[in-house]
Amino acid sequence: MNLLLLGDIMAKPGRVVLKKKLQTIIKKNKIDFVIANVENADDSGKGITKKICDELFALNIDVMTSGNHIFDLKETLDFIKSEDRLLRPANYSTELPGKGFGIFNSKKNSFKVAVLNLIGNVFMKKSDDVFEIARNIKEQVILKKNCDCFVVDFHGEVTSEKMAIAHMFNGYATVVVGTHTHVPTADTKILSKGTAYQTDLGMCGDYDSVIGMNKENSLKKFFKADDAKNHFPADGLATISGLIVTVDKKTGLAKKVKQLLIENN
Repeated sequence: MNLLLLGDIMAKPGRVVLKKKLQTIIKKNKIDFVIANVENADDSGKGITKKICDELFALNIDVMTSGNHIFDLKETLDFIKSEDRLLRPANYSTELPGKGFGIFNSKKNSFKVAVLNLIGNVFMKKSDDVFEIARNIKEQVILKKNCDCFVVDFHGEVTSEKMAIAHMFNGYATVVVGTHTHVPTADTKILSKGTAYQTDLGMCGDYDSVIGMNKENSLKKFFKADDAKNHFPADGLATISGLIVTVDKKTGLAKKVKQLLIENN
């Protein structure tokens, strides 16, 4: 079984490049299940609408994860209640709608894919203790008993939190990936007990930018220029960033892992 994990889909450029190339990637790499982080998918670069959510599902994305921008658009508070395939961080308050964990059936072979969405505690919006929540879920989800593979998306600023979570899940999850920083890291690996890992997947967006936002305006913001505007997305050609994981059918752990970087040209 092959999993494709896509980094944060950044505004229209990210959606356009996926519409153009995702089906070819799926076919070429014999992908069975696709997971994408979508908290930046709106044209504004913050949040996601139901319309965009449906458009991305139509591209054969199976499950969507998110992070600190998931509720930036008010309509998400409503439609996430009935859309189990759109996750919000599991360590957000239980008073918020939606779920942070689910087990889903792959369309091709009915494999059970567990997906956990977490958000970091450092330099992020207030949330419950990510390590306590993660440990509780880890104790309940057993590979090859409850699911055939187990994916963890840790949405956070701090590399140490991401690495620590990965080591905690080593041998218990198929793959742990970081999202949020929009810059793909060069540490793709399989840990000692069989869990694939990458500190950050990067983004599916325009890299001629400042983490997906217009670079000229971002510089004005840093210089506190009077004519600086609120951040808005760059609108050039986008790159697809992600990870492909081959799952060992016997153990549910990672057999192979490779970084995916495809420019839109």
